[in-house]
Amino acid sequence: MLDFFTIFSKGGIVLWCFQGAGVTESFTGPVNALIRSVILQERSGNNSYTHEALSLKYKLDNEFELIFVVGFQKILTLTYVDKFIDDVQLHFRDRYKNELEQKGALKHLCNNFEFEEDFKILLREAEDSGKARSPAAMRTFKESEKSQKTVKSMIETKGGDKAKEPGGKKNKNNKKEAPAAEPVKVDQGKASSAGQKTVENGNQGLTHDEIMQKKREEFFRKRTAVPAEKPSKSPKPQKPREKQMRVWDMGGRGTKNLDYSDRNGDGSPNGGDQNPEGQIDPGMQLNPMKGDLLSVDYESTEEDEEMEEEEEERVVVNETSKASSKKGGGFGGMFGMLKGLVGSKSLTRDDMESVLDKMRDHLIAKNVAAEIASQLCDSVAKKLEGKVMGTFTTVASTVKQALQDSLVQILQPKRRVDILRDVMEAQSQRRPFVITFCGVNGVGKSTNLAKISFWLIENGFTVLIAACDTFRAGAVEQLRTHQRRLNSLHPQEQHGGQPVVQLYEKGYGKDAAGIAMEAIAYARNQSFDVVLVDTAGRMQDNAPLMTALAKLIAVNMPDLVLFVGEALVGNEAVDQLVKFNQALADHSMSDKPRLIDGIVLTKFDTIDDKVGAAISMTYITGQPIVFVGTGQTYNDLRSLNARAVVGALMKA
Repeated sequence: MLDFFTIFSKGGIVLWCFQGAGVTESFTGPVNALIRSVILQERSGNNSYTHEALSLKYKLDNEFELIFVVGFQKILTLTYVDKFIDDVQLHFRDRYKNELEQKGALKHLCNNFEFEEDFKILLREAEDSGKARSPAAMRTFKESEKSQKTVKSMIETKGGDKAKEPGGKKNKNNKKEAPAAEPVKVDQGKASSAGQKTVENGNQGLTHDEIMQKKREEFFRKRTAVPAEKPSKSPKPQKPREKQMRVWDMGGRGTKNLDYSDRNGDGSPNGGDQNPEGQIDPGMQLNPMKGDLLSVDYESTEEDEEMEEEEEERVVVNETSKASSKKGGGFGGMFGMLKGLVGSKSLTRDDMESVLDKMRDHLIAKNVAAEIASQLCDSVAKKLEGKVMGTFTTVASTVKQALQDSLVQILQPKRRVDILRDVMEAQSQRRPFVITFCGVNGVGKSTNLAKISFWLIENGFTVLIAACDTFRAGAVEQLRTHQRRLNSLHPQEQHGGQPVVQLYEKGYGKDAAGIAMEAIAYARNQSFDVVLVDTAGRMQDNAPLMTALAKLIAVNMPDLVLFVGEALVGNEAVDQLVKFNQALADHSMSDKPRLIDGIVLTKFDTIDDKVGAAISMTYITGQPIVFVGTGQTYNDLRSLNARAVVGALMKA
């Protein structure tokens, strides 16, 4: 029932393989897809993978750096596969332990392991155990307990209840006949003591009610007494507090240049950095952005480094104290501390459990989706399980380093992302390079489209903006304002008398796919280098709008589909990306639908070190973060630095 079973090293050396009877297709394709999509990308969370009609299960052996993979048809439900692959791993390790320890000899032992007989025995035992778990046959009526019951046993008898009644009545009577204690002397003592107290308090000859009334009157008299007023000083007249000018952190020497209310000198506000002609104000300075974008960087301060060192020292002390507490006093405790530091054993899941729980909570606090954080920690646990620790290293430091490496591996692009080079290649083919922007409402699609336009113009390309957001009021006017500002930054005289940015719009209420098609045709005729397609924001649950987006992408086949998402979201990022991709696949018109090719992460300047959304989005789609928006000016566009982001994510 198995299609294949293979054992190979992490270096790619196939040690042994088995192929089922009647299977003609090679298993190299599914195994290579598993390595490329799961193992290399640190996605080994649930140890399963689906490739076309095959379902693959795999097991990592970190001690000898081996990978065990089994493949079978997806339509089959084989309950014994997980236990079977564990049994094969243990049997193979035990039998060839000496050969596996000599890692240099694996190349010469390729496909020379005689393991087929043992494998067939283990497979037969696993299949038999799977059959034994099948549901047992139903019992006949004669075999059931119900058949043993007779009519006589079903008749209720009340004799037993009646026999118990006399005993019960007797007990009740006994309780009633029990003599009660006579507290006569106690009452007399209490009365005498009460009488003494009344004499001492000067209330002799008064009844109890009169004494209570007297005390009540004294209580109200004290409450209603008016305290003597103290002479108060006359309050000084307070001056009206004027509004203070706001002082911004890291704002330089002064904030005078932040006041735009009276730029023209006549008292009339002029709305920011644009004059009535729509030109950029001379006070607004923009830096050139030729070449590749700068990367997002985090500079760790001395305080952060000291906090990290203190955290590591505290973890080391905790681990060594736990190790020493297991031993007795004296030399036993000292050797226990050394054993907690020196790498003398292989890691187990129990050793890493407490550290992984803290890492999971830390990732969730840094805005990583809870599901993604759990999968990452499970992947790290499977990666480290059975691995021998290095000398003088702790479990916490080992797990943290492995998690950091996994995060860097996730964020690094799996394919080349070079838009400038792709635009030049499209120029050589005499066609425009088309980029489509999509995403939910209010994430900054139009704003970041304008930033990318500025970057492309700085690198010498002409841009056509297609206004395909025909739903939101003001969307076309927003793009027209950006077009006017970008053209004022790059006058026509410097570009051969042609505007570097043009807007293609047909108003509101039109078909977005048709407008995009006309814009691409216009760009081809007018020799524009890049077409940027702005689409309407839509929620991932809105089926009609998601169908319209899938139609736009399927009809026009853009070169790049970018999903614009906020860096503020947590678990919502997973839902958005999964449903956007699912909608594009469901409503596509071809067998190979166009899905999201990359991500634009906006509002990155508002989250400090809570950069977990970058991990969530990249982990779900497997696609790179192409652009990062870090502000509100055209210069605030960056590329992602994987190691800097991971450093901020792991910072305490």
